[in-house]
Amino acid sequence: MGLTDILPSEQEELDFSDVFGPDPQSLAQENVVASEDSLATSGSCEKVYNDPEVVYSRSHSLVGPTACVMLTRQLSKLMLHESEDSLELIECANDEGEVEQEDSSICTTQEDVSEGVVGLDHFEVLKVVGQGAFGKVFQVRKKGSSDIYAMKVMRKDKIMEKNHSDYMKAERDILTKVDHPFIVPLRYSFQTKYRLYLVLDFVNGGHLFFQLYRHGLFREELARVYAAEIVSAVSHLHANGIMHRDLKPENILLDADGHAMLTDFGLAKEFEENTRSNSMCGTVEYMAPEIVLGKGHDKAADWWSVGVLLFEMLTGKPPFTGGNRDKIQQKIVKDKIKLPPFLSSEAHSLLKGLLQKESSKRLGSGPGGSDEIKNHKWFKSINWRKLNAREIQPSFRPNVTGKNCIVNIDECWTNMTLVDSPVSTPVAGDSNFTGFTYVRPSPFLQKPPNSL
Repeated sequence: MGLTDILPSEQEELDFSDVFGPDPQSLAQENVVASEDSLATSGSCEKVYNDPEVVYSRSHSLVGPTACVMLTRQLSKLMLHESEDSLELIECANDEGEVEQEDSSICTTQEDVSEGVVGLDHFEVLKVVGQGAFGKVFQVRKKGSSDIYAMKVMRKDKIMEKNHSDYMKAERDILTKVDHPFIVPLRYSFQTKYRLYLVLDFVNGGHLFFQLYRHGLFREELARVYAAEIVSAVSHLHANGIMHRDLKPENILLDADGHAMLTDFGLAKEFEENTRSNSMCGTVEYMAPEIVLGKGHDKAADWWSVGVLLFEMLTGKPPFTGGNRDKIQQKIVKDKIKLPPFLSSEAHSLLKGLLQKESSKRLGSGPGGSDEIKNHKWFKSINWRKLNAREIQPSFRPNVTGKNCIVNIDECWTNMTLVDSPVSTPVAGDSNFTGFTYVRPSPFLQKPPNSL
């Protein structure tokens, strides 16, 4: 059976091009009919977003730390090559890592390269460093440089199967709009016929969750710095009209200097003031009561999650745990938080303010916004200007020996094969995500982000 018997016609492919940029076939055509942008703002005055009813949290992108893992194989000449059935690892024949590409699915041409467009053939693969619901995350090196990145590869068929295309487009769009010292930046995005690619900075100090697991809990001094960095990042998001909606330790990475870096914007959403979203999304232990009750939520839901994060850092576990999903949700709605006596009175006060069940009374939801949290007495010792300049050093520094280091990435990922899982042929729609291609501009070309 030939490829023509397997592949769908152009009219049957799934459309991702409105955010991910044109695929190679679109680049080769003079007349491209772009699909409607699924994230375009409606002209309606409706103040409630119509999200899918339930969104389950995706799998974690990275895990760690474990015992030291050493790279024992020279991988500088390895690169990914996409075919219909899989991503194959190819060992290049020359020192530059070039390989003849017979597949037309690579998303760049020589013309594109001169214009700053980056595609799959610009990266060399080092290791698998994670796996999510839609594909794997690879540690890669940009060819011709020493720059190391995390390449998040997402299969279009899985995205469409779960009806998550809007979330993938939103994730890419949001990442192009944020620029903050405690948010993992997107460097490039592009697509091929069967997959979407996000290329971000490789942050290799391990998940905050696994540092918590190893230490049990954090002293207030260390937790204060982490919490301040998270508050600063979330404040930046809110100032730019973005809710994260899945704040949890697994989505907080530590960089080589020990700073907290917020990642995974798969459930994030842009919002307007005085609007509410009706989707049930996030991870159950970190869901705000208004999300559990389906009352609709706004950015105050993020401050509840920050409260849960802080509680977990200080006590070693979230405030509402045990039993199945339904029991945890009942506890979130009905139970009072139990604050251990070994915490300071200032920590008690902050936790009570963030874990206020009534969202309108929650700290950070008043007229002062995030300043209500920043000015809380528990943060009295924090100089927010120095914090945002990364001049406040956390007392804990992960074991990182260099930008290639994978000691804080779990061996269950780094020992995985570099071949991606097979992908079924799309059967409906259009697989081109219009406008997805992105190259992060140089700092001096960027407009300054909204100030905090």
